[in-house]
Amino acid sequence: MKFKGIIKKGAGRGKALGFPTANLDAPENLDLQDGVYFGTLLGAPSLIFIGAAETFGQTERKIEAHVLNFNLDIYGQEVEGETEKFFRPNMKFATAEELIAQMQKDKQAGIEYFHLPVI
Repeated sequence: MKFKGIIKKGAGRGKALGFPTANLDAPENLDLQDGVYFGTLLGAPSLIFIGAAETFGQTERKIEAHVLNFNLDIYGQEVEGETEKFFRPNMKFATAEELIAQMQKDKQAGIEYFHLPVI
């Protein structure tokens, strides 16, 4: 499913955890299950999280995209993205370390899905 929005600054948790994300408000008409998807943002392979960051007590539904093998400042830009394949449901983790471990697994699965070189 396609989506678009303006990249805005988040709390910086993704970057602090080693997985910087592009943050967008989730459109009200975004009819997708909360969780992690393989997809694209700016045409680049991405892990796309849709939902609330329950591990950190968040309740607001957002889109957070970790663009694989990409490191540019895109704050304030209007972007388009697309989900391709549902990977896993949203989960609440007891600790940030558990979340990081899962995100590392998600990233490895994304690299394999998109047939990307490991960097």
